[in-house]
Amino acid sequence: MRTNCSSGSACAANSSEEELPVGFQAPGSLKLVFTVVLAVMMGLVMFSLGCSVEIQKLWSHIRRPWGIAVGLLCQFGLMPLIAYLLAISFSLQPIQAIAVLIMGCCPGGTVSNIFTFWVDGDMDLSISMTTCSTVAALGMMPLCLYLYTLSWNFEQNFTIPYQNIGISLLCLTVPVAFGVYVNYRCPKQSKTILKIGAIVGGVLLLVVTVAGLVLSRESWNPDISLLTISCIFPLIGHVAGFLLALLTHHSWQRCRTISLETGAQNIQMCLTMLQLSFTPQQLVQMISFPMSYGLFQVLDGFLIVAAYKLYKRRLKNKHRKKTPGCAEGCRNKSCTSPQETGAFLEVNEELAITPGTSEPMDPPVALEPMGPISSCA
Repeated sequence: MRTNCSSGSACAANSSEEELPVGFQAPGSLKLVFTVVLAVMMGLVMFSLGCSVEIQKLWSHIRRPWGIAVGLLCQFGLMPLIAYLLAISFSLQPIQAIAVLIMGCCPGGTVSNIFTFWVDGDMDLSISMTTCSTVAALGMMPLCLYLYTLSWNFEQNFTIPYQNIGISLLCLTVPVAFGVYVNYRCPKQSKTILKIGAIVGGVLLLVVTVAGLVLSRESWNPDISLLTISCIFPLIGHVAGFLLALLTHHSWQRCRTISLETGAQNIQMCLTMLQLSFTPQQLVQMISFPMSYGLFQVLDGFLIVAAYKLYKRRLKNKHRKKTPGCAEGCRNKSCTSPQETGAFLEVNEELAITPGTSEPMDPPVALEPMGPISSCA
């Protein structure tokens, strides 16, 4: 394999838009409007999520990057390995196997930040991991592709989309930086912005997924093996990331965060690299994989959020039974904040089982209410 890491037009597959497969592209004006609206909306969503980041916690992750290191190990250690094993197990054609491997070598996407907020994850760690994995992709993507394609004897010039990586980095860091500043200066207003941004982010995920499927409907490849891989690949990534975080003795909150970061890949970066590196005839055989991966990635994220909400409700109901006065007190008290609810949930999870231990801990006779929360939010 020869790896061409330039972003110029020297690559033969670096062709114009008119040469792309029919059905993969929308009309010029529609495509432009869709791209601009998507970029603006994603920037606003990342700004709102940045309002949940605290400077002190963010600095603690940078100063002691143990969680970031585990996340990078999952992103560029586990995901490329899983992609390689899936391609071998399903006996894919070389051109299809390369598409799966490129997806596994991509950094984490911003979709993980939205789902992390919904599962009460560590937003400071989530945004730090997404930023660090995007920066690390500058060197790790060509390295992983080179190592895993050695045994395939695949002669292809890969064009690493450095420009796309830089744009992704700017679209992530600039809105988040403004959100961090707003949270520092106006903490009360930032909570309102955060709630609105989380709702808009969910709607945006659904709109982008449906629009992407409609705009590329004619380029879908009904290959059962590719569809199966695109379905199980994100799930395997989530489970593998969670288990590795658990084995390295991270808290439950960080385990959820690392899990979501591991399974959520940057779909746009994968699409850009495929367009730059392959001819239109080759794209027809592989372009449906990143689209289907993006679809199942969003569906898996919503399923994880739904499962977490049910688990959260179950813990609260269990606590209500142990504290009979809780239900009556909640009628006279306002709902708790997300931070208080997260603190209560984290305490109950740690009481149920501690990461790194094989036996559950005995619960105490009664839990002391932490201020006004009483777990009845």
